[in-house]
Amino acid sequence: MAAGSGASPNQLELGTRNSELGTRNAEGGNRKGAADVSPFSAFRVPSSAFPSSSLDFRLSTFDSSSPMDALLSSKPISSRDRLIFALDVATTADARALVDELGDAITFYKLGLELFMADGYFAFAEELQRRGKKIFADLKFFDVPATVASAVANLAKRRIDCCTVHGSQAILEAAVRTKGAMALLAVTVLTSLDRGDLDDLGFQCDVEDLVYSRARRALALGCDGVISSGLEAARLRRDLGEKLLIVTPGIRPVENRPIDDQKRTVTITDAFLNGADHVVVGRPIRQATDRRAKAEEFQSEIAAIFSR
Repeated sequence: MAAGSGASPNQLELGTRNSELGTRNAEGGNRKGAADVSPFSAFRVPSSAFPSSSLDFRLSTFDSSSPMDALLSSKPISSRDRLIFALDVATTADARALVDELGDAITFYKLGLELFMADGYFAFAEELQRRGKKIFADLKFFDVPATVASAVANLAKRRIDCCTVHGSQAILEAAVRTKGAMALLAVTVLTSLDRGDLDDLGFQCDVEDLVYSRARRALALGCDGVISSGLEAARLRRDLGEKLLIVTPGIRPVENRPIDDQKRTVTITDAFLNGADHVVVGRPIRQATDRRAKAEEFQSEIAAIFSR
């Protein structure tokens, strides 16, 4: 998931590692007693919060001697909402069958491009909403700014919880202006890309630096969060603070890492200890013999992490 834009390396505004450090935003309350509220409503960044011409925002503090869970999200998100299941299937009928099978084991669903190209995408989204599910529209808007602004505005009218967008500063600014109450997540670098892929694309910089640069810019422009591999999440949480919403795809169980198109992967525990607010899981659940049992296994793992 999450791709970066096609900007040339000389257009990147790479963040400096010696930026002035501020006080970490501790809003969000007790991790153990997090309220069962919408995972995004309390942490949306107002579009006016960061002027488009400024990247001057406060960074978090980090103590290298901090305990293992120092980066753990403190946002008041229900632990069950922290797991997002990717409905990456060909038809809405297939998607509906999975939702029926998973029952209350999953409360949050990602609806991506594959399902978008099938019949009935928005009717199915409304069906999920009627069933009390949350929806992440992973459509990765990338077009001229005016088109992206209109597309985001139309999507926001459908009460979608969050969506993805990427591209230039002008594209992100346009999306921020029209997102309404919907959380806007900027993509950084696809978890299917590695160092060799970035070389092929002409990016002569470290993957982590590229992710950080794009996340820093997105937050400054008023995006609510980013899509980031768990490998880079720790730096984002340390340097950009608790306000940033981090959604991490590319989750693979340590005992089962098949060879597929995901290259920069982590486990669920690693992702959350590195600062992720949500993880997106697809194949490890979808390919399980007992999908509901596997989803509940992951839910138990997440609940244990956030009850420490």
